[in-house]
This record gives sequence, C-alpha cells and structure tokens, in this order.
Amino acid sequence: MVIEDPTGKADAVAAGGRPAAGGQPAAGGQAAVDGQPAAEGQPTTGGRPATGGQPATGAQPAKRVRADAQRSTDALLTAAAEVFAVSGVDAPVRQITAKAGVGAGTLYRHFPQRSDLIAAVFRHEVDACVDAATALSARYEPAEALTKWLQRFAVFIATKRGLSAALHSGDPTYDTLPSYFEQRLMPVLGELLGTAAKAGEIRSDVGPDDVLIATRNLTLPAQEDSNGHTRRMIALLVDGLRYGAAR
Repeated sequence: MVIEDPTGKADAVAAGGRPAAGGQPAAGGQAAVDGQPAAEGQPTTGGRPATGGQPATGAQPAKRVRADAQRSTDALLTAAAEVFAVSGVDAPVRQITAKAGVGAGTLYRHFPQRSDLIAAVFRHEVDACVDAATALSARYEPAEALTKWLQRFAVFIATKRGLSAALHSGDPTYDTLPSYFEQRLMPVLGELLGTAAKAGEIRSDVGPDDVLIATRNLTLPAQEDSNGHTRRMIALLVDGLRYGAAR
C-alpha cells in the first residue's frame, strides 16, 4: 500500500522505497526532514551536524537523537490514532503530521508504507491500554480501575474501527495483529476482573471475552459520540457486573 502525498509532490512511497521531503533525494537514500539528512547522528556533507547543532561524536549525542526520534514516533502514532478514528486510514498525510507537529519526511522515515503506520498505530494503542491498567490499578479501587480501563479500551475500539478496512484487506503486514491483541489485552482485563471479583466489588462469573464484546458493542464511533454515550453505557455495564457481587 502506498502513502499518497496530498500536496501532489513526489512524496508517495513505493514498495520498498523511502522518499525525501520536498522531492529531494536525501543523503544515503534516507528521507530528509526540514532540509536536513535523515541519517541520525551523522554530519551533513557541509560538516554540519544533523541533530541538535552538536558534532555527532560520542555516546551522549547519539542518546539524545534516539530520545528525539522516539518522541517523534510517539507523537506520530498518537496523532495518527486520533485522525484514523475520525477520518479513517485514507486520511491525508498532512492531517497526521500537522497534529503531530512534525514534517512529512519524519513520517516517511519511520513508516515508509501506510500499512507500516497502521500496524504501528494498532500496537501502540494496545500497549497504551496495557500500561493504563497498571496505572489505574495503583490509583483506584478495583471496580473503579476496571471502569476507567474499559473507558480507555473504548478509545482503542474507536481507533480500531478507523483501521477496520485496512485490517481486513488481506495485507500480510497485519497478520500478527490479532494475536498481539489477544496476548496483550486478555490477561490484563482478566486480572482487572479477577481483582475486582476477589474484592467483592463485582460478580465473578463473567470472563474477559464477554466484557470485551459488550464494551465493543456499546462503543460509538468517535465522531458520533458527542454527548458521552459510550461513557454512560460503560458505567451501566459495570453496574451490571456489580449486581450479584460477593458483598
């Protein structure tokens, strides 16, 4: 799948290729960002460093480049998730880069194909849900942590619906995503449910599969949920789980 350049410039990525920002070739065959070569930690042909204005020698500059690159990647994935949830996976690249605050060259350097970006967004959102479970469990009582986690999971569902057409396209890039979802999220939800049941805050006869399906069915697409319908429905779902609890 090719990422189309909405500006009409020669930024489209062919299979296996990497474009340069502004239609200019980048040093070493890598995409350029804001007119600078994308080879991180290496000086340009004019002797100027590619990042941070410091010579690319020694361990410290390399670490700083890697941290900057990670921030750019995280910003792109967060922005892409929001754009895809509202506009679908065919949204123009400029919407994503503008929201992320980076140039098109940065996006192409990290994600040469649109399918690379879509798969990365999926995994990023799954990972965010997993991380949220740990944070919420440390801060809230079990049933409240479960409620807030399901609300976060509903955000993932909205994003996933935006990715739906691509995920079912048959592209082999997406083949491992279902197992990634199951292996990462099912244990997390099972632990949240088990902890709340053990505390006597919810019933113990409902498993992760049923709760995930129920949450999915209650979640409206992001663009249709202006009045908080999904949040209210999740609250009702958890109230149902509380019915018949041990205490």
